[in-house]
Amino acid sequence: MRRHSFISFSLFFFLLCTKTLGQSPAAAPVKAPPAAAAQTPAAQVAASPGPVDIIKILQKAGHFTVFVRLMQATTEDIELNKELNTTNNGITIFAPSDNAFSSLKAGFLNSLSDEDKTELVKFHVLPAFIASSQFQTVSNPVRTQAGTGPRVTLNVTTAGNFVNISTGLTNTSLSSTVYTDSQLAIYQVDKVLFPLDIFTPKPPAPAPAPELERPRRRHRM
Repeated sequence: MRRHSFISFSLFFFLLCTKTLGQSPAAAPVKAPPAAAAQTPAAQVAASPGPVDIIKILQKAGHFTVFVRLMQATTEDIELNKELNTTNNGITIFAPSDNAFSSLKAGFLNSLSDEDKTELVKFHVLPAFIASSQFQTVSNPVRTQAGTGPRVTLNVTTAGNFVNISTGLTNTSLSSTVYTDSQLAIYQVDKVLFPLDIFTPKPPAPAPAPELERPRRRHRM
């Protein structure tokens, strides 16, 4: 009786093991995809034959979508391309990346007037070609296309290959060279440059000088 029970138990154990080994292993849990990497500096765009087109250069470099739209909305791209292709004037552009704009308050650009948007674009443009090796020799304050004076100029300081830009409201550095030839240089910056002229109260206009009272004529007797 015991032998019969032992044989039955052995047969049951054998069948159980065979069934278990024949099953497919459990699927491994699906891992979530890794988070998107931080935006990397734009690779330098090679010069191409034909007229210079700033918009095409920025589009080819990638992640300058907002700055491209802003330049087109203010038609500053047309003015800059015309200047580059019809004169010998050089231009340097500090192009804020899309991440630079995404860090701003929602609706920030829409809150600006058309005049302020134009000035904001011009503030990112220098009316001279500056190669990366020439920033060490520039004289501060640096003039921008927005004009001269402390409210629309910026300061540049260097330490080795590190180039720092300060506007009085924004402090950032050049993260990469987007494009350069003998006339145009475009550098990526990771913050939007704020000019004092737009984002700080303007000083009150000087009071008009008092009019001098004219001497009265004496009547002859």
